[in-house]
Amino acid sequence: MYCITLESDDPFLNLAIEETLLKNSKEEYLILGINKPCLVIGKHQSAHREVNTKYITENNIPVIRRISGGGTVFHDGGNLNFAFISRSEAGKQVDFRKYTLPVINFLLSLGIEATLEGKNDIKIEGLKISGNAEHVHRNRVLHHGTILFSASLELLGNSIRKDKSHYTTRAVESNPSAVINLNEKLKGFKDIYEFKIAIMDYFLHNLSDAKVYNLSLSETADAESLATTKYKTWEWNWAYGPEYTFNNSFQLNSADLSCTLSVKDGIIKHCAIVENDRILAVSGKLIGCRHMVDDIIKVIGEEGFLNTKEEIYNFF
Repeated sequence: MYCITLESDDPFLNLAIEETLLKNSKEEYLILGINKPCLVIGKHQSAHREVNTKYITENNIPVIRRISGGGTVFHDGGNLNFAFISRSEAGKQVDFRKYTLPVINFLLSLGIEATLEGKNDIKIEGLKISGNAEHVHRNRVLHHGTILFSASLELLGNSIRKDKSHYTTRAVESNPSAVINLNEKLKGFKDIYEFKIAIMDYFLHNLSDAKVYNLSLSETADAESLATTKYKTWEWNWAYGPEYTFNNSFQLNSADLSCTLSVKDGIIKHCAIVENDRILAVSGKLIGCRHMVDDIIKVIGEEGFLNTKEEIYNFF
């Protein structure tokens, strides 16, 4: 198994590296990396329902869709990401216990008792430190997970949407859990980088035929191209996923409104805003508009309905 430590903290590139190695290689890999702050949503999720749109917009936190299912996870400089890419037998490809066991054994070697709970969470003392997801491609499987070491739990909590009642959809919903940073229980590491070195050293000594590997120039170039054409695009990160309906009642420009948006492929297909004839005319202009903050600001703002920019978040 080739063991890779990612040099980049670019989450778009690092997710693209995983997909590139999964689909363009026959080798097996272990990958460790640390990303800049971002929210990574599951393939079959509706982005706005899972994230706090107002907070992530105002704080420039990107939302990135991965190719695996499951729920939303938070990345930042205090979160260590790991991924296994392996060949697999038909019928035995999805196996969360198999790929989380090396992490659990590593923690046990440090005196930390961790367990796989539910389908895909690693927990210590009932608190989540790791979320995991998998994607099968032909006879290969990608398993990737997070390890909260010293992440900003405040940033994590503020970035995730708590009230999802305004959204109706068949999209996969995240299962929120109480979390804890590993460094609250694990002493002896100066920072996450020392922790990353330790876990890589453990894997190199305990995984079959493990050896250090550096990405080739062609692999890096392929991943950079994929990051640009897929992982950085609105079409993949926001428009992909099941359709949904958004409902909300609020005040806008001193008027009491009731708003219903039907969104498919990221585009508002139907819009009903109940108040008066003027706002009904505006609602018609929202049809065909992307369900994104800047796009709706342009339409609503041009009609003189916004007193403050913050009012736009009533539509999310």
